[in-house]
Amino acid sequence: MTAELVRGQNHTLPQTRLEIRVSAGTPVVAGATLGDERGTVRGIEWIAHPGSPQLPGLEVSQQAAADHRLAVDLEALPAGAHRVTVLLALPVGAGGPVRFGAVPAPFVAVTGLDGTEIATFTLTDLDAESAVSALELYRRQDAWKVRAVGQGYAGGLAEMLADQGVTDPAALAGSIQEAVTRGLARSVAPPPPRTPEGGRVGHATGSADHRPTAPPPAAPEPPEPLADPATTGPAHTTQPHTTQPHTARPHTAPGSAAGGPSAAGPSAGGPINYAHPRRQHAAPPSPPPAAPPAQPGQPAQPVAGDATGWSMDERLYNQIWGMFEDLARAVAAYRSAVDFAESRMDQELDRALSDPRNRIGGAGDRAREAARAKRDELASRAREALDRDLAQLAAEAAVVEPALPAAYAGWGNPVWHAHRIPMEIPMALRIGDLHLPERTDLRIPLLVRLPLERGMWVDSGRTASEAAALMDTDRLRRLAMETAVAYAARLLAVYPPGEFAVHVIDPAGSAAGPLAPLVESGVLAGPPAAGPGGVASVLAHLTRRVDLVQMAVRARAADSLPPDLDTGEQLLVVNDFPHGFDDRAVTQLRYLADEGPAVGVHLLMVADREDASAYGPVLDPLWRSLLRITPVADSHLADPWVGHAWTYEPLTIPPGSRVLEQVLSAVAAARRAAGR
Repeated sequence: MTAELVRGQNHTLPQTRLEIRVSAGTPVVAGATLGDERGTVRGIEWIAHPGSPQLPGLEVSQQAAADHRLAVDLEALPAGAHRVTVLLALPVGAGGPVRFGAVPAPFVAVTGLDGTEIATFTLTDLDAESAVSALELYRRQDAWKVRAVGQGYAGGLAEMLADQGVTDPAALAGSIQEAVTRGLARSVAPPPPRTPEGGRVGHATGSADHRPTAPPPAAPEPPEPLADPATTGPAHTTQPHTTQPHTARPHTAPGSAAGGPSAAGPSAGGPINYAHPRRQHAAPPSPPPAAPPAQPGQPAQPVAGDATGWSMDERLYNQIWGMFEDLARAVAAYRSAVDFAESRMDQELDRALSDPRNRIGGAGDRAREAARAKRDELASRAREALDRDLAQLAAEAAVVEPALPAAYAGWGNPVWHAHRIPMEIPMALRIGDLHLPERTDLRIPLLVRLPLERGMWVDSGRTASEAAALMDTDRLRRLAMETAVAYAARLLAVYPPGEFAVHVIDPAGSAAGPLAPLVESGVLAGPPAAGPGGVASVLAHLTRRVDLVQMAVRARAADSLPPDLDTGEQLLVVNDFPHGFDDRAVTQLRYLADEGPAVGVHLLMVADREDASAYGPVLDPLWRSLLRITPVADSHLADPWVGHAWTYEPLTIPPGSRVLEQVLSAVAAARRAAGR
């Protein structure tokens, strides 16, 4: 589990050979100093910088760059070195920004040699500083730790070096900047991007201005919240962390969305246009401006779709993920501040009561009251900041929820009653809601990308959660199967007609009741398979499909596939696993879980893991490959930013509503109209 540090927090390092990765969004100078037990730098031979990039156990970059990788071998450091401090500075005279407050907050990650993140730190709240001590690795009782520092220096590199005890810091800072300037002179600037017409941005004929204009970088696709606190554990912080006001997020879409403007065909006698007909050639449109604040000093009114994207669906997708991250970080800051307040109170009490004269009488009581009052004041300020962020997020959720398309909306949203089967699949599908105990009514939609990248496992066991333990076994299993049926129906409803098929394995026929909506509407690929023969038949059919599509992809011979092979997405719903499965069937199921998603075959398991314990570790890879969800509320999912344990709640159909039957009827009608 990656530890996301806040300023002042430390974390134990599990290994001594490391990489420190820096991402700043603008060229910066990266260096490092070695310190003794008191943190003092003994001389220039203990400083790694672009002009002298290598020390025993330490190597840094030789020029300014937006991204850096520093190599560290703590066991190879010089004798007497007990501390490694990573330094960042803005290059002087390069025509770039002169203070960190004008650039994106630098991000620093400590990783193993295999790229696994150990700890990360985002350097926020910088303003006039042009140099900063980002973090330090230090030895404590024969163990190495990392501490987030984030100490900025308005006086630049010279002031930072002087703070570490370097003699003649101004001369050394000048030599470092000179080395950076020489490196920039040797570097080759990237070519400017091409325009849709084939020319270069800023390079018009006869123009003297040939400066390139780079497009904005695309943000990485946000990961799904898949971690289980049982194995990863939520991150715990103990230092204060200030929160920033909630603002609109210019999240960039994860990848290009289909459906962009078509490329123009070749004109008579003109050059052939080889551009992809559906590829976007310009940056996504900017999000709509937020509404003006109701009163001066008040936050702007939230707007649905305030994130960057090619379409409204993409904007809403990115906005939801932005809300998810904002809530995770706001609560992390609050919990960090409360932990710090408790820790500070304990330290003050220990100091006060270490004096025997304060252990009895009024002095001890006054010390206790003062320590508790400080604790309460810090916690109260942290709660006020959290309440402001929560109120803004709640207002945003109230605007976003009614604007969601059917794929992102809950069953109770009226958009489902007017839903029409689409001609293209959406970006994602909502499979539940997430919330934290600080405000349980603030729900974040849990979206998974489409096509599915992994299967799902609906846990029908009574040991899955406290709520499940209080339920009757038969009722819990029925509820789990009803949850699976509802998810299958949502998938059928958001795919174009005939491009998604659902197969069901019900070995003992125990799920006839929950499966009735799928069976009666006629949307299944075939009757639910029962008995060993039915299980073997469905598994053989899907295994054959995976094999044939894989071979066609490798040979680039899609035209050679059998005409009767359905190349659309396939979903296999398995009830009451592993009952009715022999060793061969289990092996085939594992094969489908491993190889199926890449070629459009997905699993939706309804199972109690305790029932499958007889297979031992054979099924462990299967369980790990699936996203575990529960038919009742349970705190088992962790976010990808700080690792909170989020309470997951499945989507439920409102009592008395027939929305499920209406949706399945629309799916069946669309298939008949399309002749599928």
